[in-house]
Formats: sequence, structure tokens, C-alpha cells
Amino acid sequence: AFDYEVWGSGEKVILIHGSASDRRTWGKQIEALSKNYNVIAYSRRYHWPNKKITEDADYSMQQHVEDLKKIIEYFGNWPVNLIGHSYGALMVLELACTHQALIRKMVLEEPPAIRLFVSNVPTPGEILKLLLTRPKTAISIIKLGARGLGPATKAAQKGNMKKVMQLFGRAALGEDTYNNMSDERKEQVFLNLTAAEFTGSGFMPLNLEKLKKIEIPTLLTTGEYSPKVFSNLASRLEELLPNVKKAEIPLASHIMHEDNFENYNSTILSFLGNK
Repeated sequence: AFDYEVWGSGEKVILIHGSASDRRTWGKQIEALSKNYNVIAYSRRYHWPNKKITEDADYSMQQHVEDLKKIIEYFGNWPVNLIGHSYGALMVLELACTHQALIRKMVLEEPPAIRLFVSNVPTPGEILKLLLTRPKTAISIIKLGARGLGPATKAAQKGNMKKVMQLFGRAALGEDTYNNMSDERKEQVFLNLTAAEFTGSGFMPLNLEKLKKIEIPTLLTTGEYSPKVFSNLASRLEELLPNVKKAEIPLASHIMHEDNFENYNSTILSFLGNK
């Protein structure tokens, strides 16, 4: 059982949070969306206030995607609208590859779709090939790994979660956005940070052929101040998905639904409302 909140009535919208977060991140979206929609915000497996992960368990994306499928089926009346942030957006994309019938529309907020190009731990060969074909994307992935995910994984292996938070936070949000986060918001991050997410099986592979067959209307959102890797990955998804729109949220970084919620909300409401 997962902790969740249900608001409003009408067409269903399910909100799926990203890493080091929980359903509370969607406060401003629940307020705006529940005027016209039946909104469900849930905290994913192992995230506050659900039971913490045990030391021997894998933080498996496949399991999280299966959880999302069961939640959609549990609440019924599908297809539903899905709004996913970061890890949550990648989950939505994976579900869309195998269960299109469950989804009416989807909003993908900077999915970290590095598996479009490289493995979870990129090999020198993969990086070289990417440098030759898409140099800007390659450099942004190298930076994310070298400055953020690599050192954060090493810190997680040593159990130093305060260091993981700093390294991961700065890599995902950018230095300024992370430094300007309130103590309360950093507390939410720390509560939901788990070593297993960094040391576990990582992201699922993305199947290019399946992505090209997703007919679901899709909105890709990026933040003006986000690390460049996210807009590079979104650009590749824009090439692959046949029914996609892209929107940049101004004055916002990777958590754009919090950074500039007014612009984000009006953008997604406009997208969801178009039949």
C-alpha cells in the first residue's frame, strides 16, 4: 500500500514524483488541477511516508513502473493523464512503451533518458561513439556522470547520504538552484534519499522502436536554468516520439513545477484541455 491523496473530480490525472522526493512536491499542481480534474498524487515505493527500503532490496525501476500500472488499474476509468517528473517521467515513458491503452495524455518533465545513448555506467566506446555523433549531448552526459552521479554513487556506497544529497542535488538542479533551496525542502530531499537508488539496477533500457510507435499526445517540459543534459535528452525524445510538443518553462530548473509553478501549471492545463 502506498500513501496517496485524491482531490477533485472529472478526468483522472496521476502525478508521479521524481527521485529524492514524495507526493508533497505536487502541492501547487494539486491546487490548480483539482478544479477541473480528479487528481491522484502518490508517494512511490520506499518514499515518505511509506516503508523505507531494506538493505538487501533493489531499487528497481521495473518495480516502480509495475506499481504505476497497478495504481492506474486500481483507480479505474482509464485511460488516464499522467504527469511525471524526472525519474517519474521516465517511468511514464516506460509504461507507454508497453501499455499505451492506459494513458490518455502524458506530461514528461525532464526525463533522465540517458539510456537512449549509453548504459547506466557508460563504456568508453559508448562515449566515443556519442562524441562523434552528438558531441553536445556526450559532453553533458559526461559532466552529469563525472560531477554528480559518479561521486554520488561512491558516497552512497560509503553510506554518506549528506554528501550524496549535495552532489546529486547540484548535478540535477544546478549549483544556484540547489543552494537556494529552503531548509524545509532539503529536508524532504534527505528523507527520500536512498543509497539503493544509486547502487541498484539503475534505469531500464529504452526501446527506440517502441518509442517511435507511441501515439499518446505527449508534452515534454524543460527548465530554462536546468543542466543542459536534460534539454539535450528531451530534444532526442522529440525526434523519436510521433505526437509530441515541447515547452521550456522560464526562470526554472529541474524542479520547474515548484520553481515556476504558475507558468508550469498554465502550460500543462492548456495541453490537457486540448482534446
